[in-house]
Amino acid sequence: MNKEELVDAVASEAGTSKSAAEEAINAVLNTISKEVAAGNAVQLVGFGTFGRGERVARTGRNPATGEAMEIAAAKTVKFSAGKAFKDAVNQA
Repeated sequence: MNKEELVDAVASEAGTSKSAAEEAINAVLNTISKEVAAGNAVQLVGFGTFGRGERVARTGRNPATGEAMEIAAAKTVKFSAGKAFKDAVNQA
């Protein structure tokens, strides 16, 4: 499912217009992105928790040459599915 299909499904489920559904989805996604970027976790009970993790710098290998190279530290996005979400997936 892509974003356009998600907008259609949400509009249908909520009984609202596609433009209103898209506006709401964009607002939710932007808010989650801003909060996680700021280092805050976003917990949606029953669905899951979005958070930020840290990946330390490490030494890797260039697969083409085999040469050692430094891989910089990076911030990552984590998602932990909630129990209700896991149960729904396992029922399918």
